Amino acid sequence: MANKKTYKLLSQINYPADLRRLPLEKLPQVCDELRRDIIDELADNPGHFASSLGVVELTVALHYVYDTPYDRIVWDVGHQAYGHKILTGRRLQFSTNRKCHGLRPFPSPSESEYDTFTCGHASNSISAALGLAVASVNKGEKNRNIVAVIGDGSMIGGLAFEGLNNASSIPNDILIVLNDNNMSIDRSVGGMNHYFHQLHTSNLYNRLRFAASRKLYNCGWLNEDRRKQLIRFNNSLKSLISNQQNVFEGMNIRYFGPSDGHDVIELVHTLRALKVMRGPKLFHIHTIKGKGFKPAEEAADIWHAPGIFDKDTGERIEVDTCKLPPRYQDVFGQTLLELARQNPLIIGVTPAMPSGCSMNILMKAMPDRAFDVGIAEGHAVTFSGGMAQDGLIPFCNIYSSFAQRAYDNLIHDIAIDRRHVVLCLDRAGLVGEDGPTHHGAFDLAALRPIPNLVISSPLNERELRRLMYTAQLSDQGPFVIRYPRGRGLLTDWKCELEAIEVGRGQRLKTGNDIALLSLGPLGNTAADAIAIFEKEQEEKGQPLTVAHYDMRFLKPLDENILQEVGTRFRRIITLEDGVIRGGLGSAVLEYMADHDFSPQVKRLGLPDNFVEHGSVEQLRHLVGIDCDGIVTQLRLISQKANS
Repeated sequence: MANKKTYKLLSQINYPADLRRLPLEKLPQVCDELRRDIIDELADNPGHFASSLGVVELTVALHYVYDTPYDRIVWDVGHQAYGHKILTGRRLQFSTNRKCHGLRPFPSPSESEYDTFTCGHASNSISAALGLAVASVNKGEKNRNIVAVIGDGSMIGGLAFEGLNNASSIPNDILIVLNDNNMSIDRSVGGMNHYFHQLHTSNLYNRLRFAASRKLYNCGWLNEDRRKQLIRFNNSLKSLISNQQNVFEGMNIRYFGPSDGHDVIELVHTLRALKVMRGPKLFHIHTIKGKGFKPAEEAADIWHAPGIFDKDTGERIEVDTCKLPPRYQDVFGQTLLELARQNPLIIGVTPAMPSGCSMNILMKAMPDRAFDVGIAEGHAVTFSGGMAQDGLIPFCNIYSSFAQRAYDNLIHDIAIDRRHVVLCLDRAGLVGEDGPTHHGAFDLAALRPIPNLVISSPLNERELRRLMYTAQLSDQGPFVIRYPRGRGLLTDWKCELEAIEVGRGQRLKTGNDIALLSLGPLGNTAADAIAIFEKEQEEKGQPLTVAHYDMRFLKPLDENILQEVGTRFRRIITLEDGVIRGGLGSAVLEYMADHDFSPQVKRLGLPDNFVEHGSVEQLRHLVGIDCDGIVTQLRLISQKANS
C-alpha cells in the first residue's frame, strides 16, 4: 500500500526489538500510527476491526516491556491481534491477511515465532499460558515471562476458570491481562460481566503492598508458603473492611487494577513492576472496543467485522441485498420466531452470538423466550437439556466449530436421556476467511456415532424451514440441523410449514449409470455439475446419465434409497461439506458392506487435513467439492466405465 512508508516511527519498526529501542515518550505516537495503519488496511481488506483497535496501547506496551519472542504472549481469540502481527515482522504482508495463501486470520505458531499459541476459540489462553510456564520451569529456562491476554467475554468461559483454579495451586509467575471492554461480539452478559465493572482495587494500595513484599523477600523472611498465607489473611481482612470479595485474590491470584488500557505510558510502568513480581497475577484494564475510530466506538458490535468501509467518512460499503436470496441464519431467525408464536414451549438459546445466528430476531420480539448465555457452549447445551427435561423445546443455536466444545454435554446431558433439544449448527462446512479454527468440518463425523440423535441438513431455505418445523414436532429426542454460512438460492423461500418424515430423503433426478448421493446445500452444486456432465456426454454420443439423491438425513439414513442405489448402480459418488472420514460417505460404505453390495464408491468431501483460509469458493475448489471438482469426478468415473 502507498502509505507504508509515510509513518515516522512505525515504518522503522520491523520487529519488537526495534520498538524497544525507542524512548518511552515516543510510544503514544507509535500507538497513533499503528491505529491508523490498522484502519487503512482494513478499510479495503475486511477483517476483525474493532477488537484490534481496542488493544493498540496494550499491544505496544507488552512488546515494549517483554522480550518477545523469548517472553511469550498468549492471545485469547485472535480478533485482537492485528497490531501484534504488524509489529512482529508482517506489516508489509498484512494486505494478504485472511486471503487464500496469505497471512492467517489468527495468530498461529506455524506462521511466526511471535505467535505463541493458536487462538481461534475463546477462553483457552490461561490454561495454555500455565502449560507454557510449567514447561519453561521444567526445561530450566530462566527469566522467561508468560503473559495471557483475555477479554471479559472470554473470561466467563468454563475453561478460563479451570485455568485460574489450576494457576492458583501450581507455582508459576504468569501474568493474566484482563482486557475489559464490556463487549465480546455482542454485549457481554451475565454476573461476571457485572462483577468486572464493579471491581476496584486501589492502585496506591497495590504499589505499597508490592514494595513491602519485595522488601520481605530480600530480607529472606517471605518464602512461598508464607506468601500464600499472607495473601489469604490479607484478602480476608480487605474483604471484611471493604465489604467486597475479589474473586481472583480469593484464588490466591494477585489482582491489580482496574487501569486505563489506553494510557500506554502508565501501562508500561505497571507491566514493568509486574514483570519482576513472583506468583500468578491478574492485571485488569478497561479499554474501548473500536478506540480511535468514532463509528466503531459507537457501534462496536457492527464494527466487529464491518467489511469494506470508507475510512474518512466511516460509511460501510454494503452491497444491495434486496434482490438476493437470504442468508441461512436469517431464515433460521425468522422461522424460529414464527414457530415460537405458534408453540409456547419453544425457547431460543445462543452462546454469545445472537446477531451472528439471528437469534436476535426472537430476542427482540419475545425477550423472555430467548437466552444469550455468553461464551459457554457446554453450558448452552446442558442448560437446554434442563429445560427440555421439564417439557420446553429449546432451539440451541451454536456455530458448528464451537459446538465441538460441547461434545460431552451433548452426549451426557442430551442424548442419553433423549431430551428434546433442537441443536441448530450454523456455519457448518467451510466458512471461508476465518480458516481452520472456524470451519465446521467435523460435526457430521463426530455426531454420527452418538445414539439417539437425528442429524439432518437442508438442501435449501425451504427445507430448513420444514426441518425446523419437523424438529419441534419430533418425539425422537435430540434433533440436529446443520446449515452453512452465507446465502441460499431462493428469493421466494417462504413456504408453508409442513413436516418431513424423519429419515426420508428424496430423489431429485433419475438416471441409469451413476448415482450421486449428496447431503445439504451442496446438492445444488451437484445438480449443476450433473447437468454439465450429461450435456458433455450427449455431445460425445455417450449419453451416460446420473441419478441424484438428496439424503436430507445422515441419521437415520434413508435405507430405501440406499437399497435402491445398491441394487441398481455399480458406480456411486457421495458428496458432503464435512470431513469424509466418518461422514456420509463412510455411512454409505458401511451400509453397502453390511448388505453385501460392492459398488465403486467415490467420496467427495473435506480431506484429512486442516483446510486453510480463503473465500468459500476458493476453498471448495481447492478440496474438489465445487462444480468443477464434481464434474471432474463424473468424467473420471465415466472413463473407467467406458474403458
